[in-house]
Amino acid sequence: MLRDLHIENYTLIEALDIEFRPGLNLLTGETGSGKSIVVDAVGLLLGEKVSAEMIRSGAERARVTGVFSPPSNKASLRIAASPWRRLLQLLAESGIELPEGEDLLLQREILPANRSRVFVNNQPATVNLLKTIAPDLAEVHGQNEQQQLFSPSAQLELLDRFGDLLGLAATARERFEIWKELCAQHETLLHNRQEWLRQMDLWQFQKREIEQAGTAAGEDQRLEEEKLLLTHAARIQDRLNSSYDLLYDSAHSASASLASACRNLEEICSYDASLKPLTEALASARATIEDIALTLRDRLSRLESSPVHLEEVENRLELLDRLKRKYGGTLEDILRYAEQVSAQLQEAESSEAASHTLENQVREAAAAYEAAAKELSRRRAEAAQDLKEAVENELKALAMKGTVFEARLSSSADPAAWRRSGLDSVEFLISPNPGEPLRLLARIASGGEISRIMLALETVTDTRRSPGASDHTLIFDEVDTGIGGRAAETVGRKLRQLAERRQVLCVTHLPQIASFAHHHFRVEKTERTGRTATCVEYLQGAERTHELARMMSGSRITEAVLKHAAQLLKANS
Repeated sequence: MLRDLHIENYTLIEALDIEFRPGLNLLTGETGSGKSIVVDAVGLLLGEKVSAEMIRSGAERARVTGVFSPPSNKASLRIAASPWRRLLQLLAESGIELPEGEDLLLQREILPANRSRVFVNNQPATVNLLKTIAPDLAEVHGQNEQQQLFSPSAQLELLDRFGDLLGLAATARERFEIWKELCAQHETLLHNRQEWLRQMDLWQFQKREIEQAGTAAGEDQRLEEEKLLLTHAARIQDRLNSSYDLLYDSAHSASASLASACRNLEEICSYDASLKPLTEALASARATIEDIALTLRDRLSRLESSPVHLEEVENRLELLDRLKRKYGGTLEDILRYAEQVSAQLQEAESSEAASHTLENQVREAAAAYEAAAKELSRRRAEAAQDLKEAVENELKALAMKGTVFEARLSSSADPAAWRRSGLDSVEFLISPNPGEPLRLLARIASGGEISRIMLALETVTDTRRSPGASDHTLIFDEVDTGIGGRAAETVGRKLRQLAERRQVLCVTHLPQIASFAHHHFRVEKTERTGRTATCVEYLQGAERTHELARMMSGSRITEAVLKHAAQLLKANS
């Protein structure tokens, strides 16, 4: 609901604040007073184009600010399809968080050179964001604006709502998504399979090459160590022999010297008992040296000095290096690549069976979608005829007798033309005058006719909307063009009927319509310091009666006219 509207330096308006209420809000005033300017200002908040000519003469910029409140019916906030819930999601996707239950603040600044700036909840935003969220905030009907209902998708949704087909449309949409997803999976599988067939020979060769190499993690490090030993085997053997001799084998080895020293100490231990620990330490040292010498001898016996084996090790390392250059920097990378290739080969070998399975699933999904879509098309054709009759009956009451309305469906059974919305597309066509050809609703020239047609469409579909699915604002401008008397009373009654379920804003020149308002605003042009300015006044009681009397008789208001105005208000309020 549009709660507050602030307009500053916009055409004739210097500064204006309007507080709208729930229900039917009527704006009245003399011709040229600026009633439609207020509607145009709301349009700017919904993403309409700006022009530097909109800036009031002498001002640097114009500004329009609107505060939209969430539905008072909290239950509607829990309905996923409700406009306010969609609005919250769209804002979140744009990085603007609006806590549930809080008001939405929109601001549009008009700058020279036809530029503008947009702020949503005081955060910079884009005009595209305004256009995106506009359908969930308000619809403006009249003065040839591009209406939401002019779009084919919105017209199709309206037809489905009128025919109580939203559930069937949702089923068709779900089945379409399943079919499209399976088609995408099958296409991906076929593409991959073609690629796999081109690669299979290479993969098999690579797998075979790695398997035949029989490598294992850490093998290259072990071979490098073995190569180092084999390369320096002679030098190692010489040093081991020398060390063994010095420690054990020669006549003056360390072991023999320690044995002599140990015997000498043992001889004199009986004279000096304090030497006994030293004797034991020498014995321990001799045993350690002999263990080391034996280990050196064992290592010497196992030391291989084979040029043939060295060549084998070098060849093996060369093979491993070649595999590393082809499949990875380490042996672990090579083994991982081998696992990957094996998995690809296995997947490629099983792809044919998977392709047949997916083909069957695609056929089944297509048949399921087609069955739902054809039933939806049949029901839509019935609903289109019922909608035609209902709208034409409404238009008769709205002083558009003889108007021909048609919801023209076109369908295609070609799978290439299948859509989420079904097999159909729809166009709303109108012939306002007998004998005139049907034309697209969007191409009708008269703003008043557009408003009444939209009023008829809203009226026939309003009672079929689910609770909470219609909590956005409807704005009608010039809805009373070319009508009067009983037709005007019918328009007023229908506007009030719509306003029982949502907020409605309407500009009117007719007292019959104004008498149905829940809230009445008078728009006037005044002169301040030599300049024309537009102001808006909220009317109650006698002021409202006086405004209706003015609308009836002009500037000459008599007691009889005031009495008639009071009776009209009493009858329709």
